[in-house]
Amino acid sequence: MKNWFTNNRGELPSFVHNRRLRRIMMFISLIVIYGIVISFLYNIVASLILIVISVVGLIFTIVMMNEISSDTNRYITDLSYRIHRGEQESLLEMPIGVMILNDDEQVEWANPYMVKYFKDENLLGRKIDDIDHDLQQLITKYAESDEFHTITWRDHKFTMLIQKEYNSVYLMDITRYANLEERYNEEQISVGQIFLDNYDEITQSMTDQEISNLSNYVTNELATWSQKYGMYLKQIDDDHFFLLAYSKSLTAIENDKFNILDTVRETTSKQNFPLTLSIGIAYGEDDLNNLADQAQSNLDLALGRGGDQVVVKSLDGTARFYGGKTNPMEKRTRVRARMISQALNELMSASDQVFVQGHTRPDMDSLGACLGIRRIAQMNNKKCWIVLDKEKVHSDIQRLLEATKKYPEIADSIITPSEAIAKATDSSMLIMVDHSKPSISISEDLYKRMSAKVVIIDHHRRGEEFPENPMLVYIEPYASSTCELITEMFEYQPHEEEPINRIEATAMLTGIFIDTQRFSMRTGTRTFDAASYLRSAGADSDEMQQFMKENIDSYLQRNHLISKVEFFHKNMALIVGEEDQVYDPVTAAQACDSLLTMSGVDASFIITKRSDGQIGVSARSTGAVNVQVIMEQMGGGGHLSSGATQVSDKSVADVKKMLLETIKNIDDNE
Repeated sequence: MKNWFTNNRGELPSFVHNRRLRRIMMFISLIVIYGIVISFLYNIVASLILIVISVVGLIFTIVMMNEISSDTNRYITDLSYRIHRGEQESLLEMPIGVMILNDDEQVEWANPYMVKYFKDENLLGRKIDDIDHDLQQLITKYAESDEFHTITWRDHKFTMLIQKEYNSVYLMDITRYANLEERYNEEQISVGQIFLDNYDEITQSMTDQEISNLSNYVTNELATWSQKYGMYLKQIDDDHFFLLAYSKSLTAIENDKFNILDTVRETTSKQNFPLTLSIGIAYGEDDLNNLADQAQSNLDLALGRGGDQVVVKSLDGTARFYGGKTNPMEKRTRVRARMISQALNELMSASDQVFVQGHTRPDMDSLGACLGIRRIAQMNNKKCWIVLDKEKVHSDIQRLLEATKKYPEIADSIITPSEAIAKATDSSMLIMVDHSKPSISISEDLYKRMSAKVVIIDHHRRGEEFPENPMLVYIEPYASSTCELITEMFEYQPHEEEPINRIEATAMLTGIFIDTQRFSMRTGTRTFDAASYLRSAGADSDEMQQFMKENIDSYLQRNHLISKVEFFHKNMALIVGEEDQVYDPVTAAQACDSLLTMSGVDASFIITKRSDGQIGVSARSTGAVNVQVIMEQMGGGGHLSSGATQVSDKSVADVKKMLLETIKNIDDNE
């Protein structure tokens, strides 16, 4: 009996050491003993038979449980051995490079997969820096990080992990997958729209042969360009092309800065037919319908900025601009002015009232345009409210507001932003003049309230920030001012109402006068036509001079700022205000304008602190330098020859450094 409960070495059977089996055995034993005791109370013979059966069953149970326990132990031992051996073999055979270093960065061990990248040279005991300096630098770079990093080493791409506590380096070769990913990214589809900006205007005065020669030249030039970069080009109309390209082709032409723009413009200019291109390209989307819509939107943005440029933008990315270095050519016609005017009349007729607002810190062009829109609304028998924050206006606007008190119907139409929000209804219409960025509106909250019914009239180049679904857009970057655009609309309005009055004509002519620098910049024949109309409508030149007069403080501030001028880049001038001195933005802009009158200055910039704590930057140009691109790089916008931006959370000195670096980067990329 003793042998049944011991093994050959005199030890207890293995199942006794298993707590669960031991409990089962104890439970069975108690049941058997209880049964025997009960049987003795009723029948001795039956109890004896039960004892024999119980002893035999107990012996069988002990033997079976011992075998089960032994089998389990053998399985666990074998499994442990196989796991341990698998770990060792995996370190040697798995396709992951493993290297263990000591504290002196000497190689203590490396698996065969790692060794093959060193061409089987001896690694053990040598410093990693002596073996491969590039790898040592990568290990040092990521030694403190417990994240996976993608690296390039020995013409391969790896995922690297460093376990500093164990001095272990793991490298997984992902070259194949990286190449597949790179190929996938390179073969993403980009959709483009190409438009010949002024094709209709140029070909109007050309013979059929000249038109054919011009079309052939442009088509051949674009075809050669597309073939060079492996793109698909299809002509849709005389002035419209469709483009398909891989992302790698898009990267190549972006690196080339879309030189096709300069090629076409310069060649056609030499032939006295200056033709320019506008291109919109979209990428980063699997749905071709969405890509096509985005490409058209990008083309609209390029045209809204004056043409002769490229806009590259994904559906949810930031737009990249190329070109746009030249003044846009005047190509608007009386027909377009009439169509816009009639469309505006119809929209006003469908609205219960009209609200008009300019940009923050309004100038004479902004408020003059508001007065012009109010008159157009009146001609269409609609009530128009001019939204204005009277607490944030310059001295010239204050003088204009004082003059409007003689005209109660005008003075009563000027309301605050809060009053406008209270008056607005779902049937009301909002007209944004002299700007197209909601963030710089006098009341952005009013725009949000009426975003479903918005009209934009502006002469600045369109920026990336733009209302989503405006009902009507009239952006003409080649116009001198917004007042010029609105003046042209009066001819196509109902004449039952009285024509524009003296104060409205004076304000609008002042806006044109100031925006053109006394008719010295950005003026065309249409500018003088508009000025002539306003003069004939009663614009008072003496009152204009009164509006434009500076107060003593502004005059002294402007001269003080001009005295701080410094020159750089041979043809640029810069004024930097004091860190602790607040300057009026209008005064700063006037000082910036004054610098352009200096000999040899093609572009001027001024950096000053504003009353709201932001740092304001104004930029002006004679047209030789595209200051709009510079201001856009700094988060602002404007026109080719006029731009501005505001920078938060930086000092005047920081913004100066930022401006100079932006100009340098633009010069380096050209």
